[in-house]
Amino acid sequence: MKKIRLVCFDLDGTIIDDTVFVWETIHDFLATSTEARETARDEFFAGRITYAEWADHDLRLWKEKGATRKDLEEAILPMRLMPGVRETLGALKARGLILTVISGSIDFALRHVLPDYEEYFEDVFVNRLLFGEKGEILGIIPSPYDIQKKGEGLEFLSKKHGVPLEECAFVGDHFNDISAAKAAGLSIAFNCKSEELCRVSDVVVSKKDMREILPYLVPADSGANPPDPNAGKRNA
Repeated sequence: MKKIRLVCFDLDGTIIDDTVFVWETIHDFLATSTEARETARDEFFAGRITYAEWADHDLRLWKEKGATRKDLEEAILPMRLMPGVRETLGALKARGLILTVISGSIDFALRHVLPDYEEYFEDVFVNRLLFGEKGEILGIIPSPYDIQKKGEGLEFLSKKHGVPLEECAFVGDHFNDISAAKAAGLSIAFNCKSEELCRVSDVVVSKKDMREILPYLVPADSGANPPDPNAGKRNA
């Protein structure tokens, strides 16, 4: 069993349940233009606009709908914390592991499901929305690490905390987690929606209970059931 000292989590579909991507959930709630959304997405993946420009574009679509903070909060209201998250984070924190987040989600969605997230996570790289006094959308501070750059983010965290990449784990669920999964010493595809992420990950956990990842992150003497060393890639 690999020694793990730092664990990095994705948010949407991993820590946050009831969504695949928070951005998409908000767009659907506000009924923004599907064509405009797809055009901006294609422009980004073609390398013609930056991630920050893509984020600004989507914010403009929200503003065109007259959306305010209240509307965005209503859009994410059904979202809940993934089952077992508090127990898992608490167990890892109690054993001295460094917990972090790299995500293309939005800060207020994390705060909605886990208001005390700062008590668990040492670093959180996520998009941060800016609002005015009346709740108007002012702008966004984009995450420096999303889509193809999550692996770079994990490398940054590895150096910052003095933990070799082979002692870092990454837990994610979708295609934009692949670079981090490849960089990590231990990669866990949780509630996975990407066949490629499943292929490149060391462990695939299908059950939507975060506690299922604990046996792969903490020693057997912790009380968690250790994984079968002869099972190869485990599908829990």
